[in-house]
Amino acid sequence: MPVNEGAELVEVLRGGAVESVHRGHVAVWGPGGMIAGWGDPEAVIFPRSSCKMIQALPLIESGAADAARLTPEHLALACASHQGARIHTDRVTDWLDDLGLTDSDFRCGPQTPADKPARNALIRAHAAPCQVHNNCSGKHAGFLTLNRQLGGDADYVEIDHPVQRAVRAATEEVCEAESPYYGIDGCSAPNFAMRLDALAMAMAGFASAEGRSGARAAAQVRLVQAMMAHPELVAGVTRACTELMRAMPGRAAIKTGAEGVFFGILPERQVGFALKITDGTTRAAESVAAALLVALGVLEAEHPLAKKRLDPVLKNWRGIEVGAIRPVEALRASL
Repeated sequence: MPVNEGAELVEVLRGGAVESVHRGHVAVWGPGGMIAGWGDPEAVIFPRSSCKMIQALPLIESGAADAARLTPEHLALACASHQGARIHTDRVTDWLDDLGLTDSDFRCGPQTPADKPARNALIRAHAAPCQVHNNCSGKHAGFLTLNRQLGGDADYVEIDHPVQRAVRAATEEVCEAESPYYGIDGCSAPNFAMRLDALAMAMAGFASAEGRSGARAAAQVRLVQAMMAHPELVAGVTRACTELMRAMPGRAAIKTGAEGVFFGILPERQVGFALKITDGTTRAAESVAAALLVALGVLEAEHPLAKKRLDPVLKNWRGIEVGAIRPVEALRASL
């Protein structure tokens, strides 16, 4: 089912003129319901990696996390799309060792690390990347931990596997809707399609979890706190998730996904947001996310790490400033 173009959200300028426009959809949800929306907040999207905190809920709720004595660092990695740097791969490898498992037990596939030192080290060693280098290896370590608790077979990414049935159930429960279909993500796990406004509502549920009781709320609080405490594990150096969380320490947990998806959890406002850029462009998703965080009062617009995503300057190969990227004015208004 195609996603319609949506509203104009980001302009790309050159010579003071608009050269390109990125369109998309945004849903912002608070305690009283929808706060704001652009484009079609009811658009059905694949949440991609932005939903990893939802996928990690069964890990905690099942008792698997406590049985394996997982720390907040483990939980941050379970929600991560990491760079494959040593701080990521060493921890995931140790996690596998603690489970008595090896890289071959993963089902995410090998991936060349995005972290340049890690990539260059592999090249110098004439070594191929392993599955632990996959940006989703932390999530998959969580799946393997859950699988040990559930007693499923080795192919934990199959749609009818107990692990993925638990993930689907958690997704549909926090979104209060059935997923109409699913696709296979880059890491081979199912990715359950959902309406954007339902996903924003789910993020608001994470944001308001501290005010509720029960196993689900407790799991949501643990995941949000882990992400905010360890932003370097959620993504990595130079990445938007890490840099923006560092620019607003303890105020929000945010997560990007492939194809222009970005989610935000703001506990102090009890607000969640979800956005999708319809052309799948990361630069536009990051700009919109930064604009929303500023408008919602948790990110200072003048912070250097905020400006880097909010209004990035475009330079040519000689280092000359030639243009800029900026979110539309409506996104900058107070929410």
